[in-house]
Amino acid sequence: MNGYYYFSITCVKLLSRILLRPVIEGEANVPREGGFILASNHVSYFDPPFVGSFSPREMFFLAKEELFRNKAFGWLIWQHNARPVKRGAVDRQAIKTGLDSIARGYGLILFPEGTRSLTDQLLPPKAGLGLLAHKARCPVIPMYLHGSNKLRDCLWGRDQFGINYGEPLSAEWISSLPAERESYDLISATAMDRIAGLRDHYLAGRKL
Repeated sequence: MNGYYYFSITCVKLLSRILLRPVIEGEANVPREGGFILASNHVSYFDPPFVGSFSPREMFFLAKEELFRNKAFGWLIWQHNARPVKRGAVDRQAIKTGLDSIARGYGLILFPEGTRSLTDQLLPPKAGLGLLAHKARCPVIPMYLHGSNKLRDCLWGRDQFGINYGEPLSAEWISSLPAERESYDLISATAMDRIAGLRDHYLAGRKL
């Protein structure tokens, strides 16, 4: 873990615990070793640092290549394990980069919806999650993140910032599926169904 990454996640986690008082559930579902994919809903630009900082493992993630056009900012997010991906097309280099991260034993953050939801509603998943998971033969950990788009409300106690990790989609189940588009869609859809279940569970138990 490089110094920039460690310093940043420590600061984000510390400040978040003090100011936002997050509720975190299911952390035991995150593997303690080996590569995996962490699949989260996506509602805010702040999601990558929150998801990465609260994960008990060092994480990599794919960020739209436009963010790397500014050399200073591109260098900064590269130091925090972001790697570029072209949106709207199959980016074979990004796929290889993601697979390499998983093969080296790291976690890879993916947002199955492919873009931010402008509401609290979940968007239909893209097949990219399923494709990467199948090629990597790794578990997928569904995760629900709540409140990153309502930080002011969370700060003042009008909402509750929370993270809920769900039970993994096993590497064995993923590997048993044939290498075809229908399988990739199924993996992505199953992950999103799990995220929806985590959302419902979180909202039902939330205390304000």
